[in-house]
Amino acid sequence: MAPERPHILILMTDQQRADAMGCAGNPVIRTPNMDRLAAGGARFARACTSSPLCMPARASFISGHHVHRHGIWGNHGELPADYESLFRRLQAAGYYTAHIGKSHYYEHGDFHLADREPYMTARGFDYVHETTGPWATLRADSYMTDQWARKGLLGRFRADYQKRKEDRARAVWPSPLPVEDHMDSYVGWQAVHFLREYDGELPLCLFVGFPGPHEPWDPPEEYAGMYDPAEVPPPVDPRPEEPPDWLPRHARNHAQKRRAEALKPETVRRIRAAYYAKVSLIDHWVGEILAACQEEGFAENLLVAFWSDHGELAGDHGCLYKGRFWEGALRVPLIFRWPGRIEPATTSAALAETVDIMPTLLEAVGEDVPAEASGKSLWPVMEDPTAPLRNAALSEVETDGSRNVMICTERFKYAADRRGRGYMLYHLVEDPDEENNLIGHPEHEEVEKALAARLRLLGGS
Repeated sequence: MAPERPHILILMTDQQRADAMGCAGNPVIRTPNMDRLAAGGARFARACTSSPLCMPARASFISGHHVHRHGIWGNHGELPADYESLFRRLQAAGYYTAHIGKSHYYEHGDFHLADREPYMTARGFDYVHETTGPWATLRADSYMTDQWARKGLLGRFRADYQKRKEDRARAVWPSPLPVEDHMDSYVGWQAVHFLREYDGELPLCLFVGFPGPHEPWDPPEEYAGMYDPAEVPPPVDPRPEEPPDWLPRHARNHAQKRRAEALKPETVRRIRAAYYAKVSLIDHWVGEILAACQEEGFAENLLVAFWSDHGELAGDHGCLYKGRFWEGALRVPLIFRWPGRIEPATTSAALAETVDIMPTLLEAVGEDVPAEASGKSLWPVMEDPTAPLRNAALSEVETDGSRNVMICTERFKYAADRRGRGYMLYHLVEDPDEENNLIGHPEHEEVEKALAARLRLLGGS
């Protein structure tokens, strides 16, 4: 793709909804640096996660395979160290590869993450400075908790999180940590420091994995009051008093799972305000990292990929967190910027998937995309937004002991459980807020059958 291989910067957030950016049309949230990335590059407005859960989504990103192929369906297990890896391929292409922040390519337990550096090295990283996500920091140690311990902050952090566990959904208050020691600030600063210190001759691929805005809802004090809960957009909550007559019992039961029925509307608005505050903190560090790239001479030929592993329901349909195929959890930010190579302010409605990141980056550096890869390079669409990409996107996840699969097309979304029973069918054009589940509706029987057949062809089971 390029006569001179670019430096690569991969910025990844954890649990960020696609609409949690100003450039996505959000009228309230303040994300000037994410917006500048989109203004200078290409944003995929309908990007779909390969899985609305951390480990499966991340395994798809690093391997280039869909969930049913790599086999990590839930937040357990790990890919073998010698399994296909984007970063090993970039190493072979002559890149120095660095990882800073959260990975979650394996289960985090009662150990120090430094003990797993050999695994990360085998996955293709020359440099590793790994942290946990928020909740895992209760039990797992890392370079971040080492620093907190030296500053006398670790006990304060863990005591606060133990308290939040008592009523996780309603634990909406500021972090006890200073803003400069918040985990997203820690990761952002480590990335800036690395860029200032790197003096290698090889082109650089730096992956920065922010732990936020993943809950709990704990922005630092300086950000906690940034958003008025009364002014944030309300959740999508179209639950009827009675399900429609055509809806099968298993579909009704599935819709009730994990609903936070007792949450009051004002609590949900506080949650969303705190969530936005955490996004804005990350946005600050996105700006600092990009500024460091400029100062250290990386920006002249820098390909930036910005994305998130999955979204956050944040009260949509009466639910919090993720693991479901509703839009709030399924759709994620996906932006590429490469000055002089990607037309600025490009917005594509193509059915992109996060599994497409690997082939897109490999093609950018002139490497062959593996024939067996599940994803597709997005370069044809970035060069011509009207170019075809795929006519259906796939997402897969294991929740509540069941493997669930979803297919979405330009018009419809369909999901089924491990027994092949469809439980979700929405007309995304006529019903973008997913208010009317059409599963079992006699007028949509043929659509349901056709989507179920296409789902089988894609490999979902």
